Amino acid sequence: MNSKTEITLLMLFIMIAGNAQSINSSIKKHLDLLEEKDFSGTILIAQNDSILEERAYGYSSIEYNILNNIDTKFNIASITKLFTAVATLQLYEQGELELDKPIGCYLPDYPNKLVRDSVTVHQLLTHTSGLNNFYVSSLDNINPLTYNKISDFLPLFENDPLLSKPGATYNYSASGYVLLGLIIEKISGLSYYDYIRKNILNRAQMPNTSEIEVDVIIENKASGYTTMFGESEILKKNDYYLTKASPAGFYYSTVKDLFSFSKALRNFKLLKKKTTEMMFAPKVKGYNTFLGYGIDVDTRYNQTIIGITGGWYGIHCEMLDFMDDHYSVIILSNIDDGGDKGASIVADYFKNVLSDKPLAD
Repeated sequence: MNSKTEITLLMLFIMIAGNAQSINSSIKKHLDLLEEKDFSGTILIAQNDSILEERAYGYSSIEYNILNNIDTKFNIASITKLFTAVATLQLYEQGELELDKPIGCYLPDYPNKLVRDSVTVHQLLTHTSGLNNFYVSSLDNINPLTYNKISDFLPLFENDPLLSKPGATYNYSASGYVLLGLIIEKISGLSYYDYIRKNILNRAQMPNTSEIEVDVIIENKASGYTTMFGESEILKKNDYYLTKASPAGFYYSTVKDLFSFSKALRNFKLLKKKTTEMMFAPKVKGYNTFLGYGIDVDTRYNQTIIGITGGWYGIHCEMLDFMDDHYSVIILSNIDDGGDKGASIVADYFKNVLSDKPLAD
């Protein structure tokens, strides 16, 4: 390497380092100015797998005036689906299941024959099975305290007609992820909860992540408060809208635990490199982004963002990994926001500043 090349590389390094320092300074300033009235929850920002900032805002219990802290446990809603997707792909790696086979190969007694014979594991993972989202379609029939086993959720959707022909189009489906949970149980011989704890939570070092009963008392757990997705100025507790965790949603976790999960997944601690790359590869077009296996692949910005959103009554959570600049952002909130404030605005800020430009036209 000649001296001219060395000087050029040194200048490039200084320019990149200076840009990163400027971005990190902007992030710190933004977090300093973020007020409790704008956001309730926790935020973790890392680069190259090293934590840059951890912040907590607002209240885990408004009625008892208890503040959130960086170790507060939040309901993560559909981020739970990532655990289910990884567990399914672990069994695929072991040769225990094939992605393109119908689910009847693994659940031969599933009562809906059309689903049993025609819906594949691949379609369940990519929300192209035609199955519905029972948390929405059966909301009025859900009793929060009656679901102890994964099979307990089946009566909420097993006899429902398909929304579309399997494989034809994208329809976001909690029902499909419950079926993946049943397949995990059938193949592994473990309950879904035990499998996730043994093969994902323990391996990724996530001691503060678990399924929690709706009415259980847990230290340092955030209560959820709903604005009915921005339609009401009066906050209400969201317990009525929750159930015990299923393979489709409602585990509890912390920003640190989810950062540990992100690192373990991206560094091939949970899946082999080839399988991880297959998981992250775009397969279908969702509502706003492409979808890999259980994970969003957002190509609308200046760099690809891998991640997932968890949203429900009194919940808004984001996991974002910026694949070029190696930033990770975890946002957990115990207030839904309707998309125009709170966690939505916080997530948009990071997408814009870390991708170096606003959303593309």
